[in-house]
Amino acid sequence: MHNELKESYQKIITAVGEDANREGLLDTPKRAAKAMEYLTQGYRQTLDEITNKAVFTSDADDMVLVQDIELYSMCEHHLLPFIGRCHIAYIPNGKVLGLSKFARIVDMFSRRFQIQEQLTHQIAKAVEEVTGAKGVGVIVEAKHMCMMMRGVEKQNSSMRTSVMLGNFRSDPKTRNEFLQLIKG
Repeated sequence: MHNELKESYQKIITAVGEDANREGLLDTPKRAAKAMEYLTQGYRQTLDEITNKAVFTSDADDMVLVQDIELYSMCEHHLLPFIGRCHIAYIPNGKVLGLSKFARIVDMFSRRFQIQEQLTHQIAKAVEEVTGAKGVGVIVEAKHMCMMMRGVEKQNSSMRTSVMLGNFRSDPKTRNEFLQLIKG
């Protein structure tokens, strides 16, 4: 994959009218290929691998909130970054998930070509699947470079998406508690 990406970046540099043999660009195809492999590593990860059996029996049955998880993804429409943060809450149902695994779940799905709506849904479903939670709430807030750098060029725009599963969807009190907690 690395060599194919490297050759593709070489072609892109030439196609935009640059000299791919210019000193500053000589190693750019190699660096860009390495960066793209990293930015898309979510395609080569599985939920089982990243959670690594870090699900533990627990009597906890109150809301657990992990807030402000940074995320970096690339929009599938323009291959430009979108950058933001994710808030995840769940109501345990006899199991809790190791804290760092929430960030790993966010990273796995973020490091794919994405739309924010789908990313939010994938994170929520993954947390539900791994924990068997009574309910899961996920909110993603992000700024999209495809909106900021090109097209309408609106630098102060942002997007917020949410997915509520289980009692976060069916119980307004649970949903409101989550929303109040993330306001901090």
